[in-house]
Amino acid sequence: MNIIDRFLEDDLLGVRFALNVFIATAVTWVLLRLVSDLNPIWAIASMIASSDPVWLQAKRTFRGRILNAAIGCLVGLLFLVVGGPKEWTMPIALALTVLLSTYVVRIPVMWRQAPITAAIVIASGAAHHSRIWGIEHGLLKVAEVIFGCLVGITVSWVMSKTWPVAPPGIRTQAPPKPGG
Repeated sequence: MNIIDRFLEDDLLGVRFALNVFIATAVTWVLLRLVSDLNPIWAIASMIASSDPVWLQAKRTFRGRILNAAIGCLVGLLFLVVGGPKEWTMPIALALTVLLSTYVVRIPVMWRQAPITAAIVIASGAAHHSRIWGIEHGLLKVAEVIFGCLVGITVSWVMSKTWPVAPPGIRTQAPPKPGG
């Protein structure tokens, strides 16, 4: 299979995803730098995780990421406020977050987001030994994550309207090779 066949076998999904990421990265970077002069890396990582050239997949990922980030943020804040900025709270909070995400929220897409978000919030306080600084910094990082998700889903939606992807099973197949 030559390189052109690889591009055509999936209706240029890789090219579409690259374009989504390019546009969404530019939007995220410019907006965060203009509005708040923040380092946009958290938002960009979240934007990439929430982007997809297939709209339904982007929507599922976005929903799972936002709900699991909310669970992680709430648990992280609870442990930071109640337990304080102590390292020992991290393993307990992360384990509880995983249990809540898997057995209460029950959205398997982005299950890992819940404990990651809880870790961000708790680590913010533990690193500076301050509840208030941890809460402020943790909430700011979570806001950056949510902003990145919103940009990713928005660009995915706009791209799905301007360059639609055929549903699976209807996609164009690469032309057969001569003699085979």
